Amino acid sequence: MTTLAQPASIIGEPEVVEDASTAEQSAAWAQLKAAATGLAALQEKDGSIPDAARHPEASGHVAALVAGIRALAPAFPHDAAYLEALPHDFARWEADGFGVPDFLDSLVAFDPASHRVDGLRHLVVFPMYTQNGSPDRHVEALIVEVIWPEFIARLEERYTNKLFVSLRLVDFTAGYDTNSAVLFPETVAMREIPPFTWGAIFQDREAARFRVVVDAAAEITKLELLPSQRLLLEDQGLAEEVFVMWDLIHDRSHMRGDLPFDPFMIKQRMPYFLYSLEELRCDLTAFRECVKLARSEDADERTRDRAVHVQHAILFDRLFRFPLTGSRIRNYDGLGGQLLFAWLHQRDVLHWTDTQLAFDWDQVPDAVIALSDAIDELYWRSIDRPKTAHWLAAYELVRGTLAPNPASVWARGLPDEVLAGAPKGYTDAVLDDEFPLSMFYEALGKKMTDVIESTKGITG
Repeated sequence: MTTLAQPASIIGEPEVVEDASTAEQSAAWAQLKAAATGLAALQEKDGSIPDAARHPEASGHVAALVAGIRALAPAFPHDAAYLEALPHDFARWEADGFGVPDFLDSLVAFDPASHRVDGLRHLVVFPMYTQNGSPDRHVEALIVEVIWPEFIARLEERYTNKLFVSLRLVDFTAGYDTNSAVLFPETVAMREIPPFTWGAIFQDREAARFRVVVDAAAEITKLELLPSQRLLLEDQGLAEEVFVMWDLIHDRSHMRGDLPFDPFMIKQRMPYFLYSLEELRCDLTAFRECVKLARSEDADERTRDRAVHVQHAILFDRLFRFPLTGSRIRNYDGLGGQLLFAWLHQRDVLHWTDTQLAFDWDQVPDAVIALSDAIDELYWRSIDRPKTAHWLAAYELVRGTLAPNPASVWARGLPDEVLAGAPKGYTDAVLDDEFPLSMFYEALGKKMTDVIESTKGITG
């Protein structure tokens, strides 16, 4: 069969690659990428290849992939332990008959958070699913580059976040030719869950997507951008630094503050608007901190400048992209953007007049911080409330600004049998689109959908 002969014809031993800066142009990377793509085409949703008739083909792909890893390894000496463990995990997977893959050993050996050096590259190969991309645990391969400018290294001393890794996509397989902008260890196929020591975000993708979407939205809404805001949309490098700063502070905020024991209620099902408030809380915490940094005499000029840009990035990404991205089925990020827009509009710092959008920029920070305060107070009170009472209070916070679906049971008042019952009843009663889009967003969405879709797979 040609499918068996083709991988074998390129296996050999590719020429050793010594320079990571050009690794994506090498024959070894082309071979590795092709082999990973070939394996993914054979895998089931859980990563296994149950059809024994396909195992010879899979073995050919594994041989080609491992040869590519070994040829590329010298270019990534900081990943030596990981790149040595990878072939063993592939060999075990093959020896076990290509069942559900287990890459725990190589995952534990991969430690990008210990190498946060600007411009440093990593070779990453795992069977994994990609958030906002492929839901299947298929073999994916990436070459990535660290974004860690000096001012971020200094800022991290203040906003300590040792697990945070900021990356730029260089080249990748199909799982990342999507909207996925994260690389998280929990997405990897493995036999048990270890303590996680890192989490990575692709700021180049976030920045590039932001620039395209906001530029289009500003034109459609006739928003007159400030010169600094126009610069942010024109400069990819600047936008990347801004998103690194935003995500550094956002990420550490999830477990800081006067919180419920676990704001995400991990492994628990709950009304999706709780997730909306948690993600929005962390973004508004980043906004609040950047207001402080922009006004601080202790911060250096570059940090103060980027802090102003972060405020505008949070606003524009939340207001223009989040509400219109994805489906209307429990879209918690979309709801957070809707809430922020309506909050600012109702406090008369955001204006939609004569079909033109405008902001009172000198009043925006205080209005945003007021929403942050309202969510913080909700959280502070939560430790004195039963869980379901907290859920009800959170709903009241949202509905105080956003109009619920007219068919909402929550808005009319949950019946006594639900109120007296298990939390599951509360969650079941939430509509998929509990807070529908406003007329503004319905109209804007018709003009923005194609723009947002065009950013799929985008890089810097």
